[in-house]
Amino acid sequence: MKLNQWTLTLAAAGVVSIASVALAEEAQHQVQTALSSTTLSGYVDTSAIWQFGNGKTSTGRSYDGADKQNGFNLNVVKLTLEKPLDEGQWSAGYKVDLLAGPDANKIGVGSVASTSDFAVQQAYIDLRVPVGNGLDFKMGQFSTIVGYESFDAAKNPNYSRSYGYAIEPFSHTGVLASYQVVDWLSLCAGVANTWSQQINGRSADENGTSAESQKTYMGGFTLTAPESMGFLKGAQLYAGIVDGLSNGKVTSSVTPAAEASDITSYYVGATVPTPLTGLSVGASYDYRGTKEKNDGTFYNSTYANATALYLKYKATEKLSFADRVEYATGTLGSWNTTTPTSAESDKFFANTFTVDYSLWANVITRAEFRWDHDLSGSRSAFATDSGAGSFANNALSLALNVIYQF
Repeated sequence: MKLNQWTLTLAAAGVVSIASVALAEEAQHQVQTALSSTTLSGYVDTSAIWQFGNGKTSTGRSYDGADKQNGFNLNVVKLTLEKPLDEGQWSAGYKVDLLAGPDANKIGVGSVASTSDFAVQQAYIDLRVPVGNGLDFKMGQFSTIVGYESFDAAKNPNYSRSYGYAIEPFSHTGVLASYQVVDWLSLCAGVANTWSQQINGRSADENGTSAESQKTYMGGFTLTAPESMGFLKGAQLYAGIVDGLSNGKVTSSVTPAAEASDITSYYVGATVPTPLTGLSVGASYDYRGTKEKNDGTFYNSTYANATALYLKYKATEKLSFADRVEYATGTLGSWNTTTPTSAESDKFFANTFTVDYSLWANVITRAEFRWDHDLSGSRSAFATDSGAGSFANNALSLALNVIYQF
């Protein structure tokens, strides 16, 4: 132990003891050791969106709806603290994702209903058990296992989210196990409190109660093409299912997915490279089915499904293009707030084209044009400013998305 002159002087005067100094240095060393493998990362996400015409688009728009049209927006700020698992047989780590900004309210993960612009997106402990190739566990609040797109806009080929994203769960409180069987096959399975994303939420059936055993169960698998498959190397096919109760009694026919007693989500998605350098193709299918209380006010069941095709082309090191084509159908009210009737249903087509050009290091800068079209035939889904009860069949918008990642 090396002591500086000031410490020696204090020790000689009897103000401090050599033993206490040694204990303090040991404690400091332990803290530094524990934090040495923790990383800090995150991003600042901003946008500017202009809607053509006089519409107020909200239907089907998860993060670029009416509240963000025709102006500049701070979307969200994210901070991530993480210690990933290492190669040890009994490795341990953790991850915490903290959100601040308007988009923090959209994922609904507060322990109580909140519009405070702050949220804990994820917070879990990582554990590895030396079984076979290594069985990994996440325990706490973790993102859902289904979906082609992420809450983090930078991870998606387009800025705006798909119709499929809007009908998926966001996250769960529970435990999730994952296992790499071989290079080309991985599995995951988990148990959570609810299908819904509220932290520490408890399940409830149509009467507002549930048995302890009525948890949410989930599972999925990923197939990855090996090198022997030539240009298909790295192609992935994923399928997953989440089934369980939500955390609220059914009280509304307008937002059935938020309160339905029993919800099942199926998802299948794939990303495939092509022989053309820089071009990849993706596809996804989402289905959400709900079972509701049937007392003459609510349907016995509702459904929503969405199919999307993704094309992404990296033209140069800095320039890339992405296009997403979607078709979505479901019980009326799946994506808008129109009260359901037995004679109507949701039916939408959408096309989203995005140009991404890297001008600055660590910055994503992209422009996006999106067109949504109501295919129902019996109504118009997009509200306008033309007066009460005025609706249109089409919604068109242009967005600029700028994200700094650190």
